[in-house]
Amino acid sequence: MNTSSEPRRSPDGFLERGVAVTRLEAFVDAAFAFAVTLMVISLDAIPSSIPAMIDALKGVPAFAASFAQIMLFWSAHATWSRRYGLDDGKSQRLSMVLVFLVLVYVYPLKILFGNFFAWISRGWLPAAADLQTLDDLRGMFVIYGIAFATMSWCVASLYRHALACADRLALSPDEVAWTRAEVVRWHYTIAIAMLSIGLAFALPSRIPPWMLGLPGMVYGLLGFTGLMMVRAHRKFMADPAPRA
Repeated sequence: MNTSSEPRRSPDGFLERGVAVTRLEAFVDAAFAFAVTLMVISLDAIPSSIPAMIDALKGVPAFAASFAQIMLFWSAHATWSRRYGLDDGKSQRLSMVLVFLVLVYVYPLKILFGNFFAWISRGWLPAAADLQTLDDLRGMFVIYGIAFATMSWCVASLYRHALACADRLALSPDEVAWTRAEVVRWHYTIAIAMLSIGLAFALPSRIPPWMLGLPGMVYGLLGFTGLMMVRAHRKFMADPAPRA
């Protein structure tokens, strides 16, 4: 049992400055839980027959993917809270914006993944919205991209704020480097979202069906996030000058 007054160190190397759950963190957790609930209760009524239950279960892949996306941002905020334990005015404002955006994000998220699984299953899995024109498709990708980019901006801003408070938090050089790498990471996700929006606007009227999902496929670049963060951390350890 650790009886020292020094905060515990987590596996990622950060001191756990936010061990005690603040009211801000509790509120954010509740808001994310409510967002997940919205994805569930926004479905149809409880099935009254086996065929109806099977039809309802066809929505599970879209729900699972949407759930994973929401958990991405919840985990980001929870990790930030545990690492820095900040609960000042700017942290509260950015967290409230993140909460607002995640509640708005639920429906674009559900529509995108519902239609994605309907597309790859050729209609066997249900679509969440009826997209009849190319403009409808563009609108779906643009709205989703804006939501994804703005939520990523909130997380990046939280890490930039933590970096600005590095002296007050007594961050070690390694922690500063990882914090700077986190800022780069979330700027990278913003860039991917903007690329998706650009591709959505660039879709020509005559295009092979398999290319219609191209604006969504670019989110596969998120798979390189871990590698990019490791490289950024090494660079920032070699160049320790803080850049908020």
